[in-house]
Amino acid sequence: MQTNWQMIRDRLTEDIMRGEYAPGERLPTEPELCRHFGIGRHSIRRAIDALVVDGKLRVEQGRGTFVEAAPLINYQIGRRTRFRQNLREQGVAPGGDVIEVGQVSAPAAVARALELPEGAPVHRVLTRGLADDVPISIGLSWHPADRFADFGQRRSRGEKITDIYRAYGIADYLRRSTSVFARRARKDEALLLAQHPALPVMVMQKTDVDMEGRPIGHSQGIWSAERVQFTLDTDPLPTAGDQDHRS
Repeated sequence: MQTNWQMIRDRLTEDIMRGEYAPGERLPTEPELCRHFGIGRHSIRRAIDALVVDGKLRVEQGRGTFVEAAPLINYQIGRRTRFRQNLREQGVAPGGDVIEVGQVSAPAAVARALELPEGAPVHRVLTRGLADDVPISIGLSWHPADRFADFGQRRSRGEKITDIYRAYGIADYLRRSTSVFARRARKDEALLLAQHPALPVMVMQKTDVDMEGRPIGHSQGIWSAERVQFTLDTDPLPTAGDQDHRS
């Protein structure tokens, strides 16, 4: 026999599948759901929590509970990956906010990636990426302060990274390396991503270089595994002419 919260979970699931609540739509408040189902708040909360873990709902602090918006974002990773271009090509509106900016001493791993002495000054920037106003990523990046003196100030004003690089004479840049692994979300990450802490995230670490191969940025992205999948682009296959030349 089902408990009260399991019954509410199944009823809400049926309502979502029937389209009574559309993707992105906000659910009624807890008191409204209590009155609608004639049941206590504890059971409502447990049912919602279960649906969040299942990826059917998301809870946004101060805003309410929403039906999780599909479809999954297909994020292309290549030599010239750009967040906004990636989303626009899928008909998704990119967005985001700069959460924190500061200048710090480069930790050992960051210094190695940027080919700097450990403890060298770097700009540290924390951001959040949105797709159609839904959080999909948190980004933590480091950039050499000696090369980009006012990088932090520009990011605080909302300037895009590509525009800042261009202001320093870097018209183009490439991704030198990418590594990806999965783990459970930490409490602060789950809050920023508006997802349940029990749900996984994918952690992407990358280093960007200018066209001379000098590192200009190192970053760690925390991506919602429920909302994003990655496609890794490979180099073009060699042509017949290339094969003949090598032989």
